[in-house]
Amino acid sequence: MSDVVPPVSAPLVPAVFLDRDGVLNVDTGYPHREEDLVLMPGAAEAVRLLNRHGFFTVIVTNQSGVARGMFGMEEVDAFNALLIRRLTVQGAVIGAVYSCPYHESAMDEQWRHPDHPDRKPNPGMILRAAADHRLDLARSFMIGDKESDMEAARRAGMQGFLFQGPDLNVFVADLLGV
Repeated sequence: MSDVVPPVSAPLVPAVFLDRDGVLNVDTGYPHREEDLVLMPGAAEAVRLLNRHGFFTVIVTNQSGVARGMFGMEEVDAFNALLIRRLTVQGAVIGAVYSCPYHESAMDEQWRHPDHPDRKPNPGMILRAAADHRLDLARSFMIGDKESDMEAARRAGMQGFLFQGPDLNVFVADLLGV
């Protein structure tokens, strides 16, 4: 998560909320190791395009692999940091990352919750990001690869766009009309 908190007097800014696996990186099935990180075609270019158009970019990602005991939050945080570094070296800036490790059938009780507010399709991560970074949800949108992403966007009061490949930059350019 970003440590940059805008002053309360700062105007609200538009944001694009990006799912992680299947949008920014190839969903290889619970990716969490360096060797699992394969950027989606056009990912860095798409984030750069969003940055140039004044959007604050936020990753919002369900990470039930933590709840399922496959890996810990340390691995999630390290994978997210690696993803951000790989995008940054290509000039693409991610403003914040929110991860939800909760799941209703978690092996570890600390991550078990029947319907955690942060777990998409619930909008908790989006709403927290909006509050933390003074984001204007009326001028924001979500890009995800699952219906749960679209539902989280709807519940947060913004539009969602379903990305199913193959090139994120082409998809984003079409959305922005550029």
